[in-house]
Amino acid sequence: MTPGLWELVLRGVWVTLQLLVFGALLAAAVSFVVGIARTHRRWIVRFVAGLYTEVFRGTSALIMIFWVYFVLPLAFGWQLVPMWAGVLALGLTYGAYGAEIVRGALTAVDPAQREGGIALSFTPWQRMRLILLPQAVPEMIPPFANLVVELLKGTALVSVMGMGDLAFSGSLVRLALQESVEIYAYLLLIYFVIAFLLTRAMRLLERRLKAGVGKAPARKAAVPSARVPEGAGAGGGA
Repeated sequence: MTPGLWELVLRGVWVTLQLLVFGALLAAAVSFVVGIARTHRRWIVRFVAGLYTEVFRGTSALIMIFWVYFVLPLAFGWQLVPMWAGVLALGLTYGAYGAEIVRGALTAVDPAQREGGIALSFTPWQRMRLILLPQAVPEMIPPFANLVVELLKGTALVSVMGMGDLAFSGSLVRLALQESVEIYAYLLLIYFVIAFLLTRAMRLLERRLKAGVGKAPARKAAVPSARVPEGAGAGGGA
């Protein structure tokens, strides 16, 4: 490829990374707010949070992008730039999946921990902040890592708005060169490298968080060398 086409691909990588970072931040915020709301003691709070989760989890991210970018201007007169429309649609959609991760991790904490907080007269927020979240967050990291990788792959959907993300830039380069095999091989490799780095970073974060609550995986013990009984070999021929 020529330097100009490589520059086009790199601009696509930059747009994809921006979508990934901003979308992940919004999805994380939505996940914790909605996930905690799903464990609230008031049924109306749980109902509203559950309704949000079911609606956004049960609809297509592609259709949500169409709604945010094409329907909102017609219905309410709000026209978002493509970047923020993509971040909003992806963040709200993947946040619904993340909310279930947060809810599941919170409910998996030993009930005795919650009861201990009640016995100490902690407020509900203090129990959540000091007891439940520190134990639940490390357990959320592996499923969150999968969700972030899914979000990375979902960023390619914004090409329907004409955004110059990695998938869109790759398609333009393919049209220019008429080399589908080479260009799509490059795209596969770039997506794989980004996903690999993400999973490694999340694994490192998981280990550090678990170490903070005393759950760090134990180091492998060195295999003890086999002790040779005294006299073995020396007296074998006696």
